[in-house]
Amino acid sequence: MKSRAFRRSAAAVAAFSATAIVLAGCSTGDTAGEGSSEGEEITLTVATFNDFGYTDELFQEYMDENPDVTIVHNRAAESGDARANYFQKLGKGGLADIEAVEIDWFAEAMQYSDLLAEAPDSVKGRWLDWKEAAATDADGRLVGFGTDIGPQSICYRADLFEAAGLPSDREGVAELFDGDWENFLDVADQYREATGKPMIDSANSVLQGIVNQIEYTYSEADGTSIATSNPEIADAYELVIERAVPNSAYSGQWSDDWFASMANGEFATMLCPGWMLGVISGTAPDVTGWDIADVFPNGGGNWGGSYLTVPADGENVDAALALADWLTAPEQQMKAFEAAGTFPSQLEALESEELTSATNEYFNEAPTGEILSNRAAAVTVTPYKDADYFKYHDALQNAVNRVFDGLEDPETSWNTWVAEVEAF
Repeated sequence: MKSRAFRRSAAAVAAFSATAIVLAGCSTGDTAGEGSSEGEEITLTVATFNDFGYTDELFQEYMDENPDVTIVHNRAAESGDARANYFQKLGKGGLADIEAVEIDWFAEAMQYSDLLAEAPDSVKGRWLDWKEAAATDADGRLVGFGTDIGPQSICYRADLFEAAGLPSDREGVAELFDGDWENFLDVADQYREATGKPMIDSANSVLQGIVNQIEYTYSEADGTSIATSNPEIADAYELVIERAVPNSAYSGQWSDDWFASMANGEFATMLCPGWMLGVISGTAPDVTGWDIADVFPNGGGNWGGSYLTVPADGENVDAALALADWLTAPEQQMKAFEAAGTFPSQLEALESEELTSATNEYFNEAPTGEILSNRAAAVTVTPYKDADYFKYHDALQNAVNRVFDGLEDPETSWNTWVAEVEAF
């Protein structure tokens, strides 16, 4: 990295929080719950993170249909917290009846597929082929119920774009950002020059967007580590450090300040997978300027998408499998999409007119179903992610954090990352 040129950094602090939502089941009928014996009352715990679109009303609907079941929903602020808890307790007891797993560390979880309960044969074939294949182990056991996928677009503040002299209507913004990452960052330069403020919410979201368009990032399919020798990763780091850092309000996402900034106008754009729509609208419900454009730098990209898993040592495995089945069925995937923008992975939901005609009132009545369907069709690369992917990528994000916070210069931070990778 010695020949690479770098520029300035800024500062930010990341923090995380978790919330627990306890829901009490109410008896409205005489039919016993799907996963319980008649008359036997059970409590099912569901652990998720971010916003899966699993509302109180959705859980209550299941409990109304299954009056002997009470659902407790524990929600972590972000997937890193969930991952730490998952691997600390998997196979040792103490996990929820249903545990959500994020795609970036799902391959890591699949190493322990024997510790997860197998989904019933009746659910097989409901998902996109690649979504289901990733959750099927070498013995042909399906151990994950696919939730969403994350086709990306650009969310933006139309009012702030207009004030900066930039196009603010969806079509104009799509045309503005139609191009590669350099073009995206050129617009960010224009915005900063016009307003004195950063256009982008976080530098690491740009890193994520770029990396999601690279087929082999940190490892090759045969397991060979290429993390520190991959020129595409080196170029991604350089571009983020040189151009995204000075145009970003924060280094990473999920801090209290980052959440607050969605409402106060500190930044004007976010790279938006479908699930981010619910994060924005839920965090800044009174802001009227957010909109979404049918465009993404360099074509298309998928960020995120998760699975529900059922630990095999749980106390209510059969009941948990029944609930996971219900939560990921096409009807519930559409309800989650309506609640939080989590884009369905079930074939029946993807083919429904209900999806393609969906609009989002918060995002200026944007045709989110059409936009995200277009964005999903634009995805041409699915990065290979093995069990080491999360730790390599997390370490590279930390390298960006150090530069952003002024703790290390770009070359030193890269070298620190190299040393970390070699020590893994």
